[in-house]
Amino acid sequence: MLRPSKHAHPDRTIVNVSLLLLTRLRAQRLCDYDALRAFARKAVVGGDVLFLPSLNFLYLLGLIEYHSKTDAIEYVGQN
Repeated sequence: MLRPSKHAHPDRTIVNVSLLLLTRLRAQRLCDYDALRAFARKAVVGGDVLFLPSLNFLYLLGLIEYHSKTDAIEYVGQN
């Protein structure tokens, strides 16, 4: 369970990084793994650490799919 605490900075959480990644994926529909990781690193302090847990969170929600042949992530949720 993802629970906020009084010590968690709102911009440096898995939920926030997931929202940023989801916004980018909805706009582009398909994004390269490295480009998406660079985006997370640039958008949030500590984004490189939160990147993989955020992807896992979005995958568990059924919003993204990973394509290993092209090393890309695709948004498959509803528009």
